[in-house]
Amino acid sequence: MSRQSISFTQPNDEWLKSQVDSNEYSSKSELVNDLIRQARKQQTEIDWIRSKIEAAEKSGFTNQSKEEILAESKSFLNGKI
Repeated sequence: MSRQSISFTQPNDEWLKSQVDSNEYSSKSELVNDLIRQARKQQTEIDWIRSKIEAAEKSGFTNQSKEEILAESKSFLNGKI
């Protein structure tokens, strides 16, 4: 794992410290890595939704019911697609 040196604003540093002090995380590094993982997962979900919207706009209408669309979306968000 590579080491980095980063600076935080005072409010962000205090928030990071409070998360570590509450034993939610064992270190600031663990917390920052978790935040990055969450952001990466969120970006993947946003990209998937965006691609679906673009495909829908190009294709016009769908034959899927709203229940089928919801099930497919939930499957993706739960990592099954």
